[in-house]
Amino acid sequence: MANSWAKDRANAFYMGMAGLSVAAVLAGFSTTYFFPGVRGTLGIPWVAHVHGWLAMGWVVLLTTQVLLVRAGKTRLHRRIGWMGLPLALSIWASSVPLGRWVAARDLPEQGGFAYAAFAGTLISLTLFLTLVIAAFALRSRPDWHKRLILLATIVLLWPAYFRFRHFLPFVPRPEITLALLLADLPILVAAIRDRVRFGRVHPAWAIVGSAVFVEQVAEIAAFESGITATLGEALFALFD
Repeated sequence: MANSWAKDRANAFYMGMAGLSVAAVLAGFSTTYFFPGVRGTLGIPWVAHVHGWLAMGWVVLLTTQVLLVRAGKTRLHRRIGWMGLPLALSIWASSVPLGRWVAARDLPEQGGFAYAAFAGTLISLTLFLTLVIAAFALRSRPDWHKRLILLATIVLLWPAYFRFRHFLPFVPRPEITLALLLADLPILVAAIRDRVRFGRVHPAWAIVGSAVFVEQVAEIAAFESGITATLGEALFALFD
């Protein structure tokens, strides 16, 4: 298998995925971060800025890494790549105080929904961090490494897609149509691309990608059943 996947280097597909990630962040957060920031109407704590720019840093790093591979600068790609692990850890760590601040802000109006959102944020970013750690553990397997990094990025970016609801208010159930189906569509596209290019779908997409989608569907089900709200309340108290 290693030989057949070895052809999958410096391909335009990865540049396209990186470009899509940048576009999703810029478009999704334009209405809730970038434009209000320019107008001076954000009103958010410093940790929100830190978390946001760390997440944007991940997308910039992804794009840089793809460009380096396309330029044939593999050695530099590997050296810079080590920045990804502490960056992912920082993104996860900054989500805890930020998520708690958001929950405390929304509790008076949203009640259990605010707790559930806090739990959902931590679950999602724990999944992101787990995928990043797995990708780094498999750096010697480039076919796995690059696909796990892309999967981690897809998981990280669902909040950007969810914010598309601000300029697509007619879309029903945005937590499903935007934050789940649209956000995870790149997994299906990548699997189809593998099937066309290699005649089979890489296990990273077929197995791990499917597991990611199932986990996110389970999150939505738990969210609507109230289980996530109970968990979120416990986490809210734990991180007090």
